[in-house]
Amino acid sequence: MGRVRYAAKNIIFGMGGNVITMLLRFALRTIFIARLGETLNGVEDLYTEVLTLLSLAELGVGTALNFSLYGPVARGEKEKVKSYMRLYRQAYRVIALVIAAAGLLLVPFLPYIIRDPGSLTLSQLRIYYLVFLFNTVSSYFVAYKYSLANAEQKNYIQTNTITVTKMVSVSLQILGLLLLPNYMLYLLTQAAVELFQKIFISRYLDRRYPLLKEKDVQPLSTRERTEVVKKTKALLLHRIGDMARLQTDAVIISAFQNVAAVGFIGNYKLVVNSVSNYVNVIFNSVISSFGNLIATESREKQFALFKVYRFFAIWIYGFSAVGFFLLLSPLIEMVLGKSWVLSSSIISWFLIDYFLKGERIVLSNFKTAAGVFEQDKYLTLIQGIVNLVVSIALVRPLGLAGVYIGTVVSGLIANITKPIIIYRVCFERAAWSYFRDFVKYLAVIGAALLFLIPLENLLMPRVSLAGFLLMMVVITVVFNGLFLLVFSRTEEFRYLYHMVSDRWRSR
Repeated sequence: MGRVRYAAKNIIFGMGGNVITMLLRFALRTIFIARLGETLNGVEDLYTEVLTLLSLAELGVGTALNFSLYGPVARGEKEKVKSYMRLYRQAYRVIALVIAAAGLLLVPFLPYIIRDPGSLTLSQLRIYYLVFLFNTVSSYFVAYKYSLANAEQKNYIQTNTITVTKMVSVSLQILGLLLLPNYMLYLLTQAAVELFQKIFISRYLDRRYPLLKEKDVQPLSTRERTEVVKKTKALLLHRIGDMARLQTDAVIISAFQNVAAVGFIGNYKLVVNSVSNYVNVIFNSVISSFGNLIATESREKQFALFKVYRFFAIWIYGFSAVGFFLLLSPLIEMVLGKSWVLSSSIISWFLIDYFLKGERIVLSNFKTAAGVFEQDKYLTLIQGIVNLVVSIALVRPLGLAGVYIGTVVSGLIANITKPIIIYRVCFERAAWSYFRDFVKYLAVIGAALLFLIPLENLLMPRVSLAGFLLMMVVITVVFNGLFLLVFSRTEEFRYLYHMVSDRWRSR
């Protein structure tokens, strides 16, 4: 099966899984807020972010080893694959212990990061946190096994496993909330389902890849181990910076505003992340295919496909960002009520960050596939510092908007520097064309938004389901029509068109 077929299969299963989990999460959150309230909603979102911060202990080992597996898997070097997988297993066991220790050390500091917890006692907050910690730590004892399937471009195995697990756990949690609205029962239900899933998938992957159980494994050479360590050290700096920039917003909001505010922005993030997860399936599903491409094809072909990949990302993220700007608050108002709607200034900065992040996904995924980790290893540290300084300085005078201004400012640093690095290292050319194209893309997206804002005021003067559905159609037609009008003659569009049409004819 070729790269395109694997990527298509990964995308199809990924999209299907995300549609199912997205609908279930919307239903779960609506029932959760109605039955347990806004404070626990904020605690849930805060702990999710805190445990993501603790996952810094992964240190980039997974990314470095995934990259190392692409070549041996493509060449069918079984013994080399076994050697890398043993190293991966050993590293992840250590990582699980480090996360457990770091998580336990954080327990005494919970009162300082949870402001205005309402009627919740400190003992309750600690117990809830420990259940979250258990779920995170236990995942590392099986997560490394997915890397082999992903290196074979079979990301759909992990996607399908996650989808089924989410379907079962969310369904049981909804039932529990309706019958007995108890947050502890809610958490234990999720923990039990996920623990069963980890045991099952571990045994399944052992049967699918018998080499995982073989005892006769040769150690990696000094050069190979040194290469993994070298990339991991670079990725450690990336991770620290990324966490400081991307995963501290909830902590800052909780500490300087209140924990309930985390839940307010969390409602918006749920919608955006559900859609972006759906979109990201497309882009993340081709990382392994890019790894295979880079291992086997010329720079010119790599560059041509990179431009197609980037064009498609801009199209999708631009379309979704415009749609979110116009429809996100009306959706929240229809589902949860007007009291949950945030100001347009907060949403604007939040969505600017979303769009710029989509632009960076192309760069980050290609860098990961190409193993380019060291050239910008200090960049994310600078971004993290900028984000913390700006967000903390602005959170008191500007509130939530100030937090996201910090996130946008720090993200722009990567949007400017990463293209320069990738074009020089991966393609051996200047990046002027990248920025020139970005200006063109941004102009078209801005023109679409300027045209659609007056239309929304005309077609949806009040929030209603009919007006919402009508605006969805109008946004789809106007944005995509304008994008096609401007870019339909480009090489990138023609490549996408022929790929889709050839795929359709082959059915």
